[in-house]
Amino acid sequence: MRVVLFAMALICSAGLAQAADTCKTKAVDKNGKPLVGAALTSSINKCTKDATAACEASAKSKDGKPLVGAAKTSYTKKCVSDAVGS
Repeated sequence: MRVVLFAMALICSAGLAQAADTCKTKAVDKNGKPLVGAALTSSINKCTKDATAACEASAKSKDGKPLVGAAKTSYTKKCVSDAVGS
């Protein structure tokens, strides 16, 4: 029973750690302080551009075929939104 509870705790904590990895959480300087102003805007824009490219490349159906039309647009919009942290 303890093993099952421990495994569930590990799975939940891994999911939370992964969910926190967004463009907004990555927008920090080399000293670990949050970016502000133009630096923040630039960082978010670059991260959004990179996320859009990655999401468009990964837009595939369950069969492995590329998504097209509204399905691709919907998938890409949600994927980018999740990556940016809106």
